[in-house]
Amino acid sequence: MRKTLYLKFILGYLIFFIFGFIIVATFVSSMTVEHYKREKADSLYKEATLIANTYATDLYNNEISLEVVKSQLDALSTYLTSEIWIINPSGRIIMTTAAPLDVEHETMVENFDSTITAGSFYTTGNFFGCFTEEMLSVFAPITSNFKVKGYVVIHTAMSSIHASSESLLNISYIMLVIFFLLSLIILIFFTEMVYLPLRKIIQATEQYAAGNMHYELSVDSEDEIGYLAASISYMAGEVARSEDNQKKFIANVSHDFRSPLTSIKGYLEAMKDGTIPHELYDKYIGIVLNETDRLIKLTNSLLTLNNMNIKGVVLEKSSFDINQVLRTTAATFEGTCREKRIRIELVLTGESLPVIADKSKIEQVIYNLLDNAIKFSHSDSAIKLETSEKHGKAFVSVKDSGIGIPKESLKLIFDRFYKTDLSRGKDKKGTGLGLSITKEIIQAHNENINVISTEGVGSEFIFSLPVDEDEEE
Repeated sequence: MRKTLYLKFILGYLIFFIFGFIIVATFVSSMTVEHYKREKADSLYKEATLIANTYATDLYNNEISLEVVKSQLDALSTYLTSEIWIINPSGRIIMTTAAPLDVEHETMVENFDSTITAGSFYTTGNFFGCFTEEMLSVFAPITSNFKVKGYVVIHTAMSSIHASSESLLNISYIMLVIFFLLSLIILIFFTEMVYLPLRKIIQATEQYAAGNMHYELSVDSEDEIGYLAASISYMAGEVARSEDNQKKFIANVSHDFRSPLTSIKGYLEAMKDGTIPHELYDKYIGIVLNETDRLIKLTNSLLTLNNMNIKGVVLEKSSFDINQVLRTTAATFEGTCREKRIRIELVLTGESLPVIADKSKIEQVIYNLLDNAIKFSHSDSAIKLETSEKHGKAFVSVKDSGIGIPKESLKLIFDRFYKTDLSRGKDKKGTGLGLSITKEIIQAHNENINVISTEGVGSEFIFSLPVDEDEEE
């Protein structure tokens, strides 16, 4: 494709020119000759008819002498650049402008036949062997008393007709060449607007196929070619970003698995070699169990995300009271909140607020958000769970007064394994996958989740769900 497409276009261009030349040289040439021949025949026939109805008729009626007719027709012959004959039906030439009058010697046209025109008024050829070159001969009958007395025949050389047609044909050739040269604009346009950008796209795709996803593809065009280049460039960028995320993902998974495994191995080896005395086994076995719980939690989160990516989030939607879900979820954190001296404030709209969603997955969303809020809240602070309704949507807010999220991290917090520097010290057991799972679930509902945060002040997560208006009524 890199070489043949352009060559095919040029080959097609040359074939077009060659066929154009052949058509002009054959069909146009014959059509031009035929057109000139018919036009010349029409013109000569009018003259022959006029002569037959005037001079020739008067001659046969003895109203004018042969010498007078000869002198008049000689002048007309010079004007028409043609030979004018008056001939009898038997083939005897009465008079010709090609020779002086000679009444004593008769000139006969052998095998003369007036029907040679085959229903027309002209014929081409050597006129029964009278000429050595091809002639156009036009017949006009001389009539008197409804009888044909003879014929006025005007001969003109076909070479003059061919010369005229060739002059016009030369103009056609010149126009064809001019058209060919002007059509080079199309070739130049194709080269600049299609072929060269296509070459850039091909070169870029080769780079992408070789793994160089950061190769820059730039095509300055606002048409389909430019759109194609932009789409390919965007696709390569997304693939590169996906590869970077994959590398980061593997690095994060490796780190999060290595840390607890290292701790587990270290404590077990210390217990085996006697570094840790028997009386402290219970303490360190508890630590090992906590680390294994962390690994189990991380593995389950990874499996959850993997299933979401492969199968998509399968929803079992139903109508339920989002206020009641918030009350129930908040109750599960009662012990944790008591330990950290954190209170949960419920600001709910109405006694009930029915929504249509997957109840179990929304419970997971609220659990993740509330779990994060508790982790990153200061002691003796409050977390507010709030619901509101607007334009057929229920909005759920989880707001804390904790450490907040740095501005530069707001766009990254939903990425897998992402943790801010501030959160790393607070969340030792977290996997960094909770918010990723939360976003996947909300997006599967075709809804949105947003975050508002100020570092050192706190964070607020808000997501929406469709209200079940039938239940509400």
